[in-house]
Amino acid sequence: MDLSTARAVVSGGASGLGYATAKRVIDAGGYAVLLDVNSEQGETSAASLGERAKFIQTDVSNEEAVRAAIQAANEFMGGITLAVNCAGVATAGRALGREGPWPAEHFNRVIQINLVGSFNVTKEAAAVMQQNEPDAQGERGVVVSTASIAAFEGQIGQAAYSASKGGVVGMMLPLAREFAQFGIRVNTIAPGIFKTPMMAGMPEDVQESLGRQVPFPPRLGAPEEYADTVAFIYGNTMVNGETIRVDGAIRMQPK
Repeated sequence: MDLSTARAVVSGGASGLGYATAKRVIDAGGYAVLLDVNSEQGETSAASLGERAKFIQTDVSNEEAVRAAIQAANEFMGGITLAVNCAGVATAGRALGREGPWPAEHFNRVIQINLVGSFNVTKEAAAVMQQNEPDAQGERGVVVSTASIAAFEGQIGQAAYSASKGGVVGMMLPLAREFAQFGIRVNTIAPGIFKTPMMAGMPEDVQESLGRQVPFPPRLGAPEEYADTVAFIYGNTMVNGETIRVDGAIRMQPK
């Protein structure tokens, strides 16, 4: 599929990986709808992308809110051909902390946003995509979700985050197999250490130290490199049911 004609819905689109992806689509000539809980940043980001972009405040863990947002996005763009799940939180905590066992409500919040949120956007977007006219190869749409290398090498304190991202990886293949009959591909990207807004809030020396842990290139990943991977997936019909690590060959240590 050609990114120049893409109609993309991007959760977590107000900043970081999501914004870089939306910008990549807009720069190619497509349309993008940004879903995010941060209304101020979302409106600013959408405005910076021009008239082919729109922001819709959305809590991805709320099924009804996602359904309404997807329908609004469909109306704005005249269809949906790409859904990218970038919304997420990275709340950390040891199961047995100094103040006692970690509250299950914290664990559940991470699961609801990272995993259930990705599922909500995926299924609602796919329900719209299956109504598209297929292209010459029978394709109707593409879904890309964001996992993490923590899905494979979670560190101490990342039980919730790793479980949520492991779930994103785990549901990808069953969904790819299910959606194959509709010509909808489903893939996952597992980023390493990227320069997201959360990372940018850390001291510069900490960022440099983390970057040096990456074998090559010895730096933090750029959001644009994530967006490039989305573009590659969207344009290559044979890439389906796959998790692609974008991590500079890093393998995280226990802590």
